[in-house]
Amino acid sequence: MAEVVEFRVPVGSAQTLLVWGLEPEPGLEHSLFSVFSKFGPLYSVRAHRNAAVAGPGYYAVIKFYSAGDASRAQRTCNGQRLFQKSPLKVCVCTKQKGFQQQVLALNSSKCQELANHYLGFNGWSSRIITLQNVSGFDGENEELGKMLQKRSVKYLCAVEVTLPNHGVRTRGVALGEADVENGEDPLEFVTATRRVQKLAAGKALSNAFRKILLVVLENGKVAVEYNSSIEEPTDSLTEEELKGLVQVNELSLEQFDLEEEEVLSDLSFDDELP
Repeated sequence: MAEVVEFRVPVGSAQTLLVWGLEPEPGLEHSLFSVFSKFGPLYSVRAHRNAAVAGPGYYAVIKFYSAGDASRAQRTCNGQRLFQKSPLKVCVCTKQKGFQQQVLALNSSKCQELANHYLGFNGWSSRIITLQNVSGFDGENEELGKMLQKRSVKYLCAVEVTLPNHGVRTRGVALGEADVENGEDPLEFVTATRRVQKLAAGKALSNAFRKILLVVLENGKVAVEYNSSIEEPTDSLTEEELKGLVQVNELSLEQFDLEEEEVLSDLSFDDELP
C-alpha cells in the first residue's frame, strides 16, 4: 500500500512511537536515534524522565515522517534489549490529548534532509529567483529632545525547487524580517540584514517543498505529486513578472510571512507509563 509523505511537521499519532523502560545512560537520545533511524528518517527524538508515580527511568517520544516506518520500527524493537540490559516496550501512539494541532511548515534544513533521503542528493535542486529588499521605517518617537528611529529590515525571497527525474517544479515565496534597535550602527545593520536574508531564503525553500507530495510505494520506489491545493497566485507568474511585482511593491507582504516552526507535539504519555 502506498503512503503519502509530506514536507511538514508530523503530527499524526501513527507516526509517533512511545518507548519506555529506558535506563539512564549518557547519550540516551543519540542511542535511540541510531537504532530507530535505521527504519526511516526521523523528525525528532526526545527522552524524558519518568513521572514520580511511574518509578525511576526514562521514556522517549520518537516522531517519524512515515507511519509505515514507525510501524516497522515498533514491530521489530518491541521487547528487545537493543542498547541496554533490560528489554524495551515500544508502542505506536493511539491517544492524542488537547485540541487539534496547527499544521506547521517543516524548516528548510529538515526539508533538505527529507528530500535527500527519498529523492537522493542529485534528485533535486533549488535556486533563488529573487531576493528583494522591501525594508522601511516602522516609525519615529521623540524622547528627551532626540529623534529615535527603529529600523525594520525586510527581505522578500522567491525560491524554485526542481525535481528533474519527476518533471516537477515548485516555487516558494516568503518574507524575512527583523528590527534593528540601533539603526545608525553599521555593523548591527549588516548583521541583521544577513540574518534576514538567510531567514527569507530558508522560509521560501520550505514553502516550495510543502507543495510536493512524496508517494512512497510498497517496493520502496518514490513517485512525486504536486499539491495543487496550496497553489499561490505567484506560481503562475514568469520570473520577470514576479521580480517586477516585488520591485514596485504590489504584493501584499503579509501573505508571505509564513510560520516555520519546529515544536514537539503536545502528546502526553505520562498516564500511560507503568
